[in-house]
This record gives sequence, structure tokens and C-alpha cells, in this order.
Amino acid sequence: MIGMQIPTHIAIIMDGNRRFARRMMAEPWRGHELGAKKVIDVLKWCKDIGIKIVTLYALSVQNLFSRPKDELDFILNQFRAEFSKLFDKNSEIYKHVHENKVKIRIIGRLSLLPADLQELFKKVMKETSSYSNYILNFAIAYGGQEEITDACRSIAEDVKKNKISVGDINEELVRRRLYTEDEPYPDLIIRTGGEKRISNFLLWQAAYAELFILDKMWPEITREDLEKVISEFNARERRFGR
Repeated sequence: MIGMQIPTHIAIIMDGNRRFARRMMAEPWRGHELGAKKVIDVLKWCKDIGIKIVTLYALSVQNLFSRPKDELDFILNQFRAEFSKLFDKNSEIYKHVHENKVKIRIIGRLSLLPADLQELFKKVMKETSSYSNYILNFAIAYGGQEEITDACRSIAEDVKKNKISVGDINEELVRRRLYTEDEPYPDLIIRTGGEKRISNFLLWQAAYAELFILDKMWPEITREDLEKVISEFNARERRFGR
């Protein structure tokens, strides 16, 4: 995309898997299987375009308690299968991550997940911790309000232990206690599926992000859709509160 300003960080709310499956007259959660296959395509497109950081909203805290058990079990098993591929040298995702030196972070209240998934996620993050060319965040068992609450709790603990004073608390300190830590905030947030809400996603980091709503469901988006978003991003004037 010659002459375009390329966003450093994009975040995506991957919505519409179940609705897409219904349209295909399949079990609703089967859409998650199709959605998982779309992830590697989108990551390749982002790399080709020059986007350095991608954050994908995969499962909210609320989903853990609101989704039917069969569907939730399917999603968690899918996480097990897909993240295990990061140790399979013949898989596409293994080649993409290791050839391009992609650091993977799984962000959220991971303690709410089954113990084996927690261990798998820790293993994945350790395996890619030395990489720095690209960053890929998966928001799993994630909530923006929960993230801010956890940051506040961390800061309060340090005040209680006299490690910092109340006067030390500022926006930069809060930023460093977020799950995304030192990463640049997203330049744009894309939501597929047509819904016009942020759904408790990156509430602090999204303060000045540009929002894009795509009517297409997550499994059906194309590289052309992503490139159109980048083109519109370039046409907007970013004011940052000015």
C-alpha cells in the first residue's frame, strides 16, 4: 500500500462466527472453527501490509459464564488445538510465528481458565518471549473493565507496601500495569459482524483509536476489506482530543 500511513497497532473484535454458522445452516458454534482458520489469513495480510502489532478479541470474561456449556467446551478445545500448533513445525501458524519472530501474548484473567490451558498459554508466551519483530495479542477471558480493575489493584498493593506513593499515580503508571504493558495503544479498532459497540474491549487503550465497523462476519472478511479499512484510516483526521 504505497504512500499509505500504516497503523502500528490494530485491534479486532472478531464477531459474527455464530451468525455465519447459522446462515450456513450449521451448529452455531461451528462458526468458531471457521473463524479460527481466518486468523492465520488476517495475520499474513497484516504482516504484508506492515502492521507490527495485532490484538484479537477471542473470548470475553462474560463469555465464560454466559455461553452454553457445549459451545464453551468447543471453544476451549479449539484453543487447545490451535495453540498446540505453535509447536508443530509443519503448521502454518508455527511457520508464520517463528519465521517472522512474532511475540505472542495471551491477555486476560487467565486464572479463570482450565489449568491445562493456562500451562499451554504460558508455554506459548515463553516460547516467543525473545521475539520482537511483531506482537500478537490474544484477548482471552478478557474484559476491559476487569483489566483496569486489575491495574488499580496492582497499584494499590504497591501503595500499601510503600513501594510507591499516592502522588506517583498517573496515567503512565496505569498504562504500565495494563495487560498490554508497554505496547503502543491501538491506532484503530475493527469490529466485524455489524454491531456498533465496543463490548468491554481495550477500554483504556481505545481512548483515541479510530473505530471501523464491518458488516461482514469474521469468517468472511477478505484482504480487500482490510485494505479498504487502512485506506479510510488514512482519509480520517486524527485529533487526539484537540
